[in-house]
Amino acid sequence: MSVVWYTLWFVIAVGLLVTVHEFGHYWVARRLDFKVLRFSVGFGQPLWSRRVGKDRTEIAIAPIPLGGYVKLLDEREGPVPPEDLPRSFTRKPPLQRIVVLLAGPAFNILFAILVLAGMMCVNGITQYLPVVGDVTAGSLASSAGLRSGDDIVAINGTAVGEQRDVVFALLDAMSSRGRADLAVRGTNGALRDVDLEVPNAVTRRHLTAPSELFVGLGFQFWEPPIPAVLGQVVAGGPAARAGLQEGDRILSIDGHAVKDFQDIVAQITPHPGGTVSLTYERNGATHAVQVEVASVQVDGKYVGRIQAEQVTDVPYPPSMMRHIRVSPVTALGRASEEAWDMTALQGRLFWRMMLGQVSLKNLSGPVSIAQYAGQSASQGADAFLGFLVLISLSLGFLNLLPIPILDGGQIVFQLVEWVKGSPMSERAQAFGQQVGIALLILLMGVALFNDIARQFS
Repeated sequence: MSVVWYTLWFVIAVGLLVTVHEFGHYWVARRLDFKVLRFSVGFGQPLWSRRVGKDRTEIAIAPIPLGGYVKLLDEREGPVPPEDLPRSFTRKPPLQRIVVLLAGPAFNILFAILVLAGMMCVNGITQYLPVVGDVTAGSLASSAGLRSGDDIVAINGTAVGEQRDVVFALLDAMSSRGRADLAVRGTNGALRDVDLEVPNAVTRRHLTAPSELFVGLGFQFWEPPIPAVLGQVVAGGPAARAGLQEGDRILSIDGHAVKDFQDIVAQITPHPGGTVSLTYERNGATHAVQVEVASVQVDGKYVGRIQAEQVTDVPYPPSMMRHIRVSPVTALGRASEEAWDMTALQGRLFWRMMLGQVSLKNLSGPVSIAQYAGQSASQGADAFLGFLVLISLSLGFLNLLPIPILDGGQIVFQLVEWVKGSPMSERAQAFGQQVGIALLILLMGVALFNDIARQFS
């Protein structure tokens, strides 16, 4: 996928979510009779603007799509006509100011709930059962007694019904005390306990890095066998140069039969820089070809690759999943519960990140977000809407952090004024703003570093 594709969907996603966020501030401010001067989506000189309503509020679209703002009448920023003073931000009761500040994050969370509920109504709820697939020999999971075919039914005393529940519970457990007590049902139907314990803090933090949890624990969920059929073939790569195409079924490699895509990987990996003979089937006819294997460095060692991907959307058998149809009311309830669970988990993980218990590699910047946006859009409407739900919840949560430049920090200022009965000094507010900007620059710097590191990993 091209940079243009990623950029397009990044702008669409961020523009939509920023509009939702700022509309929350705007709508509630209007209802509480604050005077709104400007509602801008994006930063910078407006590309388009229009004045609306009795207050002649300026609605603007600006060229930098990394945020937006609602500008309220504020006598701290200049003279205010006497007749407008009651509608100035500083003249409104602290409770009303807090409600306006809360409205932006609240609208992001509400947007996520409504989208998620709509998806549930239309598509139902599909749950993939948390059945254990491959268990790595000598790993923590293997030593603890976890076996292929085990069905995970509870973690630390809380029931789990699908794979996502297990992921969240394990991430929560490993980022805190490093112990997860699994109740599993074996292939013989008997229940037993499996205790996964990681006492070393450095190892626990490594487990919280992206894609490291199950690799570090040493097991994966069961997945349907991936057929030995080539998916996307990288242009100019070894497979493409040999004439292989998407849809070709690999029958054998160097005379050894291939039964699934994992066999292809296993037989190609030991031959970096070498040549292998592939027999494949295309349109019912069998062909043979010599392929020069590329040498790629992975985790410090060189492995063979022919640069062809596996096919996607391999169907799960009905026995390994459940599909639930829900009414609109049930969907709204389930969506609200999921939104709360994800937001609460974000809060715990962010706090633990500040304490050094969760890897900073989880912070993503605009480059990674743009890639996720483009990839989800290419997978269809459901995937893109799911991406919007996650980003909207994250935007709502992040804006509630007590960092002065964000909504959460401004709410803290209003609470302090409410308690002490007078505004904080301008010096204290300016210092808070400086600290907030410094913290945001630090977080954005780490996120950008992670983006760059991912591009070269």
